[in-house]
Amino acid sequence: MSDRLKGKVCIITGTGGSMGRAAALMFARQGAKVVGCDVYPESAEETVEMVRGQGGDMVSLSRCDLTDPASCAKLVDLAVSTYGRVDVLFNNAAMAYFGWIDQISDDDWHRTIDQEVNLVFHMVRAAWPELIKSPGASIINTASVSAWSTYKLLPGIAHSAAKGAVLSMTRQLALEGRVHGLRANSISPGLIESKQTIPLLQDPVWAETMVGKVMLGRMGKPEEVAATALFLASDESSFITGTDIRVDGGTTAW
Repeated sequence: MSDRLKGKVCIITGTGGSMGRAAALMFARQGAKVVGCDVYPESAEETVEMVRGQGGDMVSLSRCDLTDPASCAKLVDLAVSTYGRVDVLFNNAAMAYFGWIDQISDDDWHRTIDQEVNLVFHMVRAAWPELIKSPGASIINTASVSAWSTYKLLPGIAHSAAKGAVLSMTRQLALEGRVHGLRANSISPGLIESKQTIPLLQDPVWAETMVGKVMLGRMGKPEEVAATALFLASDESSFITGTDIRVDGGTTAW
């Protein structure tokens, strides 16, 4: 255990997934009081047990649908009723649906916007009254390399549009938060190891094309994204706001 986040109350969404779980574990090891949530109760509870097993402090709300403003309010209420305040909001949770422009359904387009853009808006709006009370509070939004670049094998019209919106929303939040000392930044992960992406490596065409775009020649790890979020949540990043950090192994650098 260390103290980079000592005493900070940190909401992390999607703590049942790869990056959310990595962030919950890492934040807790650095002294944060973690408030998690997920749409999958079993995986969310596993993360709570893992955090507590390493001596950390965490509570969680699930099943929590962040596209529902009432659920976002309940998550903030859980943080305040348990720990008294909110210092950090890490909007990690998201879900995208893919299809080329001439094939994607209206439902998949709207579901992607709802589950990648609207849930960030709902969560920030719910947490805002608490965040502006906290000196040096931080919002961290998860964008994507797809907001900056494209993959020829990825039919990401909805995903790219959604994550581009997250980038723009983050800049606006930085502007509106400045008078309260509230910072807002985003992280753009590239190709990251997960239950969904690792099996795709068995396809040589997919592996050559997708991993081939990564300058470092490998997929990133969830812990590498979590470490960036930790930095943005900590006071070490106190003069950084309105910025996007690309955790992409150099994908967008060439």
